Amino acid sequence: MEEANVSMMSHDPDMIQSVELLNRRWLSKKAFEIELSRPHSFKFKAGQTISLMHESLKRYYSLISAPIDPTITLCLQHIPGGKLSPILAEAETGFRLEMTGPHGYFTFTPSFRRPVFISTGTGIAPFISFARSGITEFTLFQQAASAEEFYYQSYFRTMATRYFSCFPEAPTAELSLPNPFCGTISDCLRKNLQPGSYDFYLCGDREMIRNVTLLIDEIYPDSRVYTEIFFDSAQS
Repeated sequence: MEEANVSMMSHDPDMIQSVELLNRRWLSKKAFEIELSRPHSFKFKAGQTISLMHESLKRYYSLISAPIDPTITLCLQHIPGGKLSPILAEAETGFRLEMTGPHGYFTFTPSFRRPVFISTGTGIAPFISFARSGITEFTLFQQAASAEEFYYQSYFRTMATRYFSCFPEAPTAELSLPNPFCGTISDCLRKNLQPGSYDFYLCGDREMIRNVTLLIDEIYPDSRVYTEIFFDSAQS
């Protein structure tokens, strides 16, 4: 397995700019989208992040927009005991924040290897930006604790070449998801992805990334791995 880094297209990433809340849409009881105005000079690559700032608070969020979109959109987990997410969950249209960016290196690198995207929870965010920017012919493994937490699954059902929904524990309700799998993403990979050479993009919790990376070492050793660990929820 070869670890890889990607060069970032930098556009004054440390410059503080003002943005305005334009819209909010709830995805579940635990997550929501916010749409923000886009500063005229702001440019980014799919998969990158911005930092949002309000008073003394500062948090990093992955963009789910396409780089050509006129606004910028984020997918956030709502943490009731958190710092910034409760504010953004209740703020009215017109609420102003500051931002910097773009930040990060979790961007797509075309190659002869087939891309495999793997996510847990709101770690699906950069893959939305990937798909909206025109990346196709990928396989997606998405893990969540409940059916309502498979964010954007209807979109990926039409965009992904293959899509798998993974439940660590047996679901309690009947599912309408494609290819539901009871078990971890590692288990699902082992069963459904043939040995070979791939470009793996992993985004989500630290445990998933560790376990999947070990599995890649074992079964897919000639692959490349790109990772993005989402911050612990207590920081949100």
